[in-house]
Amino acid sequence: MHTILETSIRTVLGFLVLLFLIRVLGKKQLGQSTYFTYITGIAMGNIAGDMVVHRDIKLVDGVIGLTIWAFLTFVVEYISLKSARARVLLDGEPTIVIKKGKIMQSELRAHRLNMDDLTTLLRSNQIFSIKEVDYAILEPNGQLSILKPAEQEPATRSDLKIQPPKKLFLPTEVIVDGRLVSHNLKEWGLSEDWLLKELKKAGITRYKEVFFAELQEDGSLYISPVQQKRSQA
Repeated sequence: MHTILETSIRTVLGFLVLLFLIRVLGKKQLGQSTYFTYITGIAMGNIAGDMVVHRDIKLVDGVIGLTIWAFLTFVVEYISLKSARARVLLDGEPTIVIKKGKIMQSELRAHRLNMDDLTTLLRSNQIFSIKEVDYAILEPNGQLSILKPAEQEPATRSDLKIQPPKKLFLPTEVIVDGRLVSHNLKEWGLSEDWLLKELKKAGITRYKEVFFAELQEDGSLYISPVQQKRSQA
């Protein structure tokens, strides 16, 4: 019983400390947008895991280790924010791997990429032929940014001289799992009376009857009612 209690305390404490430190480090760390932040996140997770599993590591030592690691990460990211050279050193630079439709083989070799890797990245961007690419840039986070030839770019409303509809709102959820998200209504200056009237038009009288409802750009309401469970035969 004592072992279970100690493990539980270590787990909860490690989880809370790790969550707090990750939140302090900010959204960049949460998103793991670069290799540095990705590796840092893994390292912090390992430290927290060791603190939970290995009882020969004191809780205080584990918390101190996590805190120092998070502090060093914060310092390094602050330096990279202020210094372009440090940012290049830590995160790397974007690299052109396709230029004017030509594959830059030397750049692929420099980043240890083969054609299978490149075509996989292209397909993840809905590109299935090199001819569909004018420029392709390998970003520091490993993603591929693509610029298509001008003749293959989709036509815009401006090209077709079509007047776009006026956007009144940003698509926003107002009901989730039968519960009203009141602060989103207030954000756009809408009332519950308005919402209830819109629901009534769809034959709905209670929030519990709605699985999801979203305010649309034109002021209309998208409604997904709760689906009734099928009775077992």
